[in-house]
Amino acid sequence: MDSSIFKFILRHTKRDQILILALTVFSFPFVYASLEVPKLIINNAIGGVDIPEQLFGWPVDQVSYLFLLCGLFLGLVLINGAIKYVLNVYRGVVGERMLRRLRYDLFCQVLRFPLPRFKRLSQGEVIPIITAETEPLGGFIGEAFALPAFQGGILLTYLFFIFNQDPLLGAAATVLYPFQLYIIPKLQRRVNQLGKQRVLAARQLGDRIGDTISGIREVHANDTSHYERAEISSRLGRIFEIRFEIYKKKFFIKFLNNFLAQVTPFFFYSAGGYYVIQGELSLGALVAVLAAYKDLNAPWKELLKYYQTKEDVRIKYEQVVEMFEAEGMMEPKLLDAPRLSLDLSQGGWKATRLGYSEDEGESRFGRLSFELDITRHNALIGAEGSGRHELGELLVRLLMPTQGGLALAGAELDQLPESAMANHVGYVAAGAHLFSGSIRDNLLYPLRNRELEPAEADADRERMQLRARQSGNSTQDPAGDWFDLDGLELADQQAFKARIQQAIDTADLGQDLFQMGLAGRLEQQDCDQIEQQVLQARQLIREQLSEPDYQDLVEPFDWHRYNTNLTVQENILFGTTDSPRDSQTEAASPTVRQFLEQAGLYESFVKIGRKVTEIMVDLFSDVEPDSDLFERFSFIHHEDLPDYRALLNKTAEGIDLEDVECCGKFLALTFQLCPARHRLGLIDSTIQQQIVQARHKLAKQLADNPDADLQIDFFELERFNRRLSLMDNMLFGRLAYGQASARRRVTELVHQVVGQLGLEESIQQVGLDYQVGTAGSRLSQAQRQKLALARVLIKQPDVLILNDALNGLDPNTEQRLLDNVRRLQAGRGLILLSGRVEQASGFDRVLEMGHGELRELQTA
Repeated sequence: MDSSIFKFILRHTKRDQILILALTVFSFPFVYASLEVPKLIINNAIGGVDIPEQLFGWPVDQVSYLFLLCGLFLGLVLINGAIKYVLNVYRGVVGERMLRRLRYDLFCQVLRFPLPRFKRLSQGEVIPIITAETEPLGGFIGEAFALPAFQGGILLTYLFFIFNQDPLLGAAATVLYPFQLYIIPKLQRRVNQLGKQRVLAARQLGDRIGDTISGIREVHANDTSHYERAEISSRLGRIFEIRFEIYKKKFFIKFLNNFLAQVTPFFFYSAGGYYVIQGELSLGALVAVLAAYKDLNAPWKELLKYYQTKEDVRIKYEQVVEMFEAEGMMEPKLLDAPRLSLDLSQGGWKATRLGYSEDEGESRFGRLSFELDITRHNALIGAEGSGRHELGELLVRLLMPTQGGLALAGAELDQLPESAMANHVGYVAAGAHLFSGSIRDNLLYPLRNRELEPAEADADRERMQLRARQSGNSTQDPAGDWFDLDGLELADQQAFKARIQQAIDTADLGQDLFQMGLAGRLEQQDCDQIEQQVLQARQLIREQLSEPDYQDLVEPFDWHRYNTNLTVQENILFGTTDSPRDSQTEAASPTVRQFLEQAGLYESFVKIGRKVTEIMVDLFSDVEPDSDLFERFSFIHHEDLPDYRALLNKTAEGIDLEDVECCGKFLALTFQLCPARHRLGLIDSTIQQQIVQARHKLAKQLADNPDADLQIDFFELERFNRRLSLMDNMLFGRLAYGQASARRRVTELVHQVVGQLGLEESIQQVGLDYQVGTAGSRLSQAQRQKLALARVLIKQPDVLILNDALNGLDPNTEQRLLDNVRRLQAGRGLILLSGRVEQASGFDRVLEMGHGELRELQTA
C-alpha cells in the first residue's frame, strides 16, 4: 500500500483531481464579480452616479439600472451556488469511491496475512479500523486538493478585491495571518500527537472488550467481573485523559482564531471610517470591503480546519498502513491467479530438511525429509506439541516453512497459487469455522471459487460492475452462478444433488438435517408435491395416534375443542400469522379489546390476568433475579415485578375497565396461559367454551372482511400451513405436556411414516436452510465437525487432509465416519493427523512424529 495518503489519492484519482481543480479555477471570476456588483449597486445605482444611458442598445434609467444590477447579482449567486453544488457532489463521489477502494484494499490485505498473524491480531482491532477509522478518510480524499485550491482561491479573490479598494485596508486584513500561520501549526502538532494516542487507546479498549466477550464463560465461572470492569474503567480513563488534553488545546486554537478574526474589523471601522469621513474612500467601497472580509473569514477558517484535518487523516492513514503490513504476507498473484491444475503423476509431497518455528521462537520441528504418496492413505500420529498440527497446515500451505523446502507434484508450495491447492487438496481441522448463513451456504462454500460468466448481463449488473471497477473492487456478483459443474465433472443439476447427498451421507449428517427439517418450514414456492406428501403423512400419523399405544401423546387441532396445550392467544387465533403475535402488543390493541368485549371475554380475561399477577408476585418475589425459574415458569420478568405489585395495590378495591394500560398488562398475562403446562385452574371449562365460540366469531369476521389488517392462516385439516413447521403440519396438533417420552415416541412414529412415503430427502432439503448462527453457534460441536467434513467432501478432492477433524465426536461415531471417508477416498489420497494410534488401523502407511522427528511405524 502507498505510504502516504496523497500518493494513494494521486495514484487513483489524478484525473478527477485535475477536473475538480479546473472547475474550481473556473468559479473564481464569478466569485469576484459577486463582490464587485454590490459596490456598483450602492455607489452607482442607488447613489445615482455614472449611470449609463443605454446597455446593449436599450435605454437605461436609475431604477432599471438598479434592477438590472440586482438581477445580475442574483444570477451570480445562482451560478456560484450551482458550481459549489457540482463541486461538492463530485468531491463526495470521488471520496466515497476512494473510501470503498481503501476498505476493499485493507480487506484484501487481511486475506494475505500469514496465519500466525491472526494469533496476535484480534477482530476487535481489525474490524473497527476497516469500518470506523477509515470513515474520515473518505471525506478528506474528495477534497484533498480541491478544498485548499477552492478556499485558497476564494481567499485570494477576496484579498485582491480588498486591496483593489484600498491598499491599507488590504494590509489590515492580512497583518495577523503570519502570526496565525506560525502559532496554529505548533499547537495542532500537539493535538495530532494526542489524537494518535487516542486511536491506539481506543483500539486497545476494543481489543479488551472483544477478549472479554469471547471469554464470557470464564468471567462468570471465576467471578472476575469486578476485575474486568476495573480493566475497562482503566482504559476508558486513559481515553478520557487524552481527550481532555485534546479539548483544552483544540478549543484554545479556536479561541485564538476567533479573537484574531475580530481584531481585524477594528482596523476597518477605525481607519476605513476615517478615510470615508475624509472623502478618500467611498461608503460603498467600505461596505463592500466589510462584506468581503466577512466572507473572507469563512475560507480562512476552512483552510485552518483543512490543515487540522489533513494532519489527523495523515496520522490515521499511516497507522492503518502500518497495521495492515505484515512480514511474510502472501503475494497478490497467488490469490488472483487463474485456477491451476497440477500434474499429479509427478508425485505427492516431498519435504527437504523441512522446519517450522513461530515468531522466531522455539522450533516446532526441524530438518524433516519425507515423501507422501498422494494416492495412498497415510496416517501421521503425534502427541500434542509434537508439531503434527503445524505439519498438516504446512501440507495445505496455510503455513509457510521457515527452513527447508516443501513441494507438491514437483512444484514448490510457496510458488503455487491458492487455486492449485484448493483444486486438489481438501483440508478439515478440529476448529473448522462455519460462516453465518444456512447449512446449505456452508456446505457449498468450497465451490465458490470463481463466478461463471453470465450469458447476458442486465443493466443493473453492468452499472454495479462499472462502479466496482471505478473503485478498484471485485466485479463478481456474490449472488451469481459460482458452481462449475463441468469442473466438478458433473453432468447436470441432478448429479450435483447426488454429490451433495453423498457428502451428507458420508459425514453422517443426514439425521441431523432430518431433525432440523422437521423443525423448519417450507420457504420455496414450488413445493406442491412435498405439501401433498406431508398431508398424506398427516393422515397416516393421525390414524396411528388414535391407537391405544399413542393416545394422549398429541392433542390435535380441533375447531370445536379447546386445545389445552396451546396458549389462550393461540386458541383464539387458531392459526398462524405473517409475524409472531406478541402478547403485550396484542393486549394493548384497541381492535383486540373491542373483539373481546363483543365476545363477552374482556372482563373475565382482565380478572384472570390480575389473579395470575397475584400468583406470580407471591411466588417469585423472593427468587433470585438470575434464577432460571423466571425463564421456565414466570410470566413476569424480575425487573417488572415492582410494576405489577403496584398494579395489584392500585386495583385492590376493584379494576377500572377503562384503564387501558392497566387492563392491557393483565390481558397480556392471560394470553400466555397454557392450561396443560401451567395448571393454575384459571381457564375453566366455561371460559374454554367461550374462547372456542370467540374463535369462530373471529374467523367469520375475517372472512367477511378480507382486507383486515390481521391475516390468519387458520388450522384446517385438509390444508398445508406454510407458517407451521413440517413437524407441526404432520402432527396437526401439539405434543401433550408432561407425557413421559412423548417427544421420542412421536418422533419415531413420524420417522416411520416419512420412511414409508419416501419423504426423508425432501425434509433434509428443508434442513439445509437451517441457520447455523454466528460461527455455527446454533449447532453442537459434533454437528459443526460433521458439516465441516461434508463441506470438503463436496469437492471430492484428490487428497483429503483430516487434522484432528473428528475429535469432537464419540469414538464409535468418529470411527464410523473415518471408515466412510476411507471408502469414499478409495483410489484417492487421505492423510490423517491424529494423537491416537488406534485410528491409523488399516492405513497404507503410518508415521509417528515426536521430538522433532518423523519415523515410520508401518508400511502396508
